[in-house]
Amino acid sequence: MNRLLEKYTETVKPSLMKEFNYTSTMQAPKIVKVVINMGVGDAIANSKLLDEAVEELTLIAGQKPVITKAKKSIANFKLREDMPIGCKVTLRGERMYEFLDKLFNISLPRVRDFRGVSATAFDGRGNYTLGVKEQLIFPEINFDKVNKVRGMDIVIVTTAQSNQEAYALLKGMGMPFAK
Repeated sequence: MNRLLEKYTETVKPSLMKEFNYTSTMQAPKIVKVVINMGVGDAIANSKLLDEAVEELTLIAGQKPVITKAKKSIANFKLREDMPIGCKVTLRGERMYEFLDKLFNISLPRVRDFRGVSATAFDGRGNYTLGVKEQLIFPEINFDKVNKVRGMDIVIVTTAQSNQEAYALLKGMGMPFAK
């Protein structure tokens, strides 16, 4: 069993039950999925950049990403509808917990001048969005093989009904929030 999942079932869930006075264990919020999205705007001019992004995201997530396409044409950006402009991957279950464990304990502390993640990035429905400026913070990425530093968005989707519930859940799971 995964370390983070074990932590959730043995310590986080009971503390959430007590804190929010739930009557059933099914009411306690849990993490449903993690979506990692990498926008590659330069892919308009050079499609090889998208292949590199897909390769890096595969290494980071341990799962092959889906290529995302433009929804509509934007003339100023020389962008046409259905042009590939990024990639995303949705993690659930075992892979999700492995990724979160790696993110909380290895990757985020590697960020330069890291003081914790913002506690205000919740959407009001218990989901948390985090922006990462460079893919180099992940241990799988070899610094020498990177041609371009790319950022990514990480969305953590939970079953929490409010921001307070989601905050308590992620804090219990070990997310390094800023003081």
